[in-house]
Amino acid sequence: MNIATSARTIVRYAAYTTVLCGLMASAAEAAGTIYYGSRAGMEVTIVGMSGLDTTHAKIRTKHTRANAVAFCREYVQKVTPDCIKEELATPLKDVITADCKSGIFSDFNGNKYQFHGRNPAADSMAKYRVVDMKTGEDADGSSASGYPTNMGIFRALCPGTAPSDY
Repeated sequence: MNIATSARTIVRYAAYTTVLCGLMASAAEAAGTIYYGSRAGMEVTIVGMSGLDTTHAKIRTKHTRANAVAFCREYVQKVTPDCIKEELATPLKDVITADCKSGIFSDFNGNKYQFHGRNPAADSMAKYRVVDMKTGEDADGSSASGYPTNMGIFRALCPGTAPSDY
């Protein structure tokens, strides 16, 4: 085996290793959850991701029985068949998307928001501006305004763009 053949073999193995590690990372990430609401246990399971931190970021999810059980246990404080059934009946979109360049993203109800960077208002609880595209209103930083949930969604879709200190 000459030096050129050895170099090509090393490059080929490096490429295979990179692809394999990428697939393993995607599988590990896909096993996670993401909040769809502000209450304890309001999570869905991530089943796939593509284009994170691009203009076509997408996360596919599934609202599983395990998610419903977690909600009933953590928020309702009682796991019953009726609670699980009601939680699984919650209408949710199974895909959230973002254009990380413009900061526009969707939530699990199909609403659109836009991340506008650091909030210049000194009297706001919200460290960053998240604007509802339909109403033009800024989230005030409270759970009721959806701020923590929406910042989590934006961070999941645009991890290199979104701040981690919200």
